[in-house]
Amino acid sequence: MNAIADARLIVVKVGSALLVRDDTGAPDQDWLRAFAADVARLRARGQKLLVVSSGAVALGRGRLGLGRRGLSLAEKQAAAAAGQSLLMRAWEEVLEPNGLHTAQVLLTPDDTEVRRRFLNARATLETLLDLGVVPVVNENDTVGTEELRYGDNDRLAARVAQMVGADLLVLLSDIDGLYTADPRRDASARHIPLVSEISLEIEAMAGGSNPGFGTGGMTTKLAAARIAASAGCATLITLGRRAAPLKAVEEGERSTVFMPSTTPAAAYKAWIAGSLAPRGSIFVDDGAVAALQAGKSLLAAGAREVSGGFGKGDAVIVRDLAGHEVGRGLSRYDIDEARLILGLRSDAIEAAIGYGGGPLVHADDLALAQPRRENA
Repeated sequence: MNAIADARLIVVKVGSALLVRDDTGAPDQDWLRAFAADVARLRARGQKLLVVSSGAVALGRGRLGLGRRGLSLAEKQAAAAAGQSLLMRAWEEVLEPNGLHTAQVLLTPDDTEVRRRFLNARATLETLLDLGVVPVVNENDTVGTEELRYGDNDRLAARVAQMVGADLLVLLSDIDGLYTADPRRDASARHIPLVSEISLEIEAMAGGSNPGFGTGGMTTKLAAARIAASAGCATLITLGRRAAPLKAVEEGERSTVFMPSTTPAAAYKAWIAGSLAPRGSIFVDDGAVAALQAGKSLLAAGAREVSGGFGKGDAVIVRDLAGHEVGRGLSRYDIDEARLILGLRSDAIEAAIGYGGGPLVHADDLALAQPRRENA
């Protein structure tokens, strides 16, 4: 399997050590230009790619004259604010000559953990990708607190991969994958090209691979790979400090691939079905039941009644008129809006509530229940 060539949607995490030169504190334009050409190559063959980029704080240090000393939280936030424009300028200057537009998306943990914000952030990223843009995502360090942060961009990248339903998460590292021990300390350490399951044995190997390397050592990368695997996304760890690292892997350079335990769509629907507490119910007619079981979205036209206290983005149970569960999904309207559009055609929704026209529950956000077995 060629993990990169086979992926439909790829999230790549780029750390500060790759993006910012140690000697000058400025963007490493040579590395960035080669990486941008790498991205353009994948885009040209129809793949979508999203970048999770560090670097704002490192670039802001130089702009504010903060040097290399330890920074207080307020100083980190100030450096992030000063460095964000430099970071995006660096990405724009290398992507645009390759015919690629970019857009900055700043996230906080609430954007991946709170359902409504999750749905809004996902819609923004999906729209950008559909428009051919290469989104550049970073944690919103200007407002984050130590208690409410992802902690490292490996974890952020995994959450973003989960959010957009990526096939592959690429973590560019200072090492070309996972070894049985730290290869810089143990000459007998063996490279592991493929991991089918992150077991306790694998975790023990990671504990000694990259001790103390920033906030993104091998242990955090395994934690990210575990998040990605549960979302149906494979993870590839490879050496970032070389020109066009994605092309290098495709041409045979070493990497480690961690296999997913499911598919992105199945993982997302399992999360909806089993992890979210329903806040209400939508009762639908027989025509809507048939449409849902054929893989269609739930349209307002087929809805007859609602109950509970759900808001936009909350989980609801979809029931037939006899009260039997048809499935569980995320409502795109709150209960008051849903009451106003019951039975309406999609083209009449905007006149009723002032916006919309989309389904009550989209097929992508619906997990169907197992068919009922009638008693003999």
